[in-house]
Amino acid sequence: MTNKKVGESIPRAKSDALGQLAAAVSDAVVKAEPRSPLASPDWVTERRPPPVERWHPEHCGDIGMEIREDGSWWHDGAPIRRSELVQLFASILRLEDDGKYYLVTPVEKVVVNVALHPLRVIDAEPLSGHLPEVLILTLNTGGQIPLDRRHTLTPEPRAADAAYITLDNGLTALFTRAAWYRLVNQADDSGAIFSDGTRLSLLPTE
Repeated sequence: MTNKKVGESIPRAKSDALGQLAAAVSDAVVKAEPRSPLASPDWVTERRPPPVERWHPEHCGDIGMEIREDGSWWHDGAPIRRSELVQLFASILRLEDDGKYYLVTPVEKVVVNVALHPLRVIDAEPLSGHLPEVLILTLNTGGQIPLDRRHTLTPEPRAADAAYITLDNGLTALFTRAAWYRLVNQADDSGAIFSDGTRLSLLPTE
């Protein structure tokens, strides 16, 4: 296993906006380490998140970053296909008081246009050996989040009444259709599931 930092293989030319962002934050990203998915704060990837709550740089504008309705990341109209780059950016994303999402580094901040929700829940499985049973949600960026009192379900009418959860830094993660159907298949006759001792209804609100 290599200890190479995520940003080391990313171009750092001044003309490369993505490279500049990655270079600015890569020193704060540490290698993956064992961790209980029940621990806090939330990790949206498999790596300890950088301390974005302590970074307050000036807004540097719009560089054409967007997250489309399907959760894919784009830059200047082209998809970002490198999963490690998406994970790096997800780890420095936050929602601010103006209702906009930003990628935040120690020295700069750029806006990200989010069409629906920035993250996706792609799976839900019970945590082995834990009582009461708690479902662990896997994100498209590699992080694992418990479905519990802090991360509960909110219906999303724009996604056929699938639900989303709210995470640290104002982030939200919407269930993919496949993950939502797997959750629905686990529901009881009243349309509810239980996780971490909490009853959660999967039925749309009236």
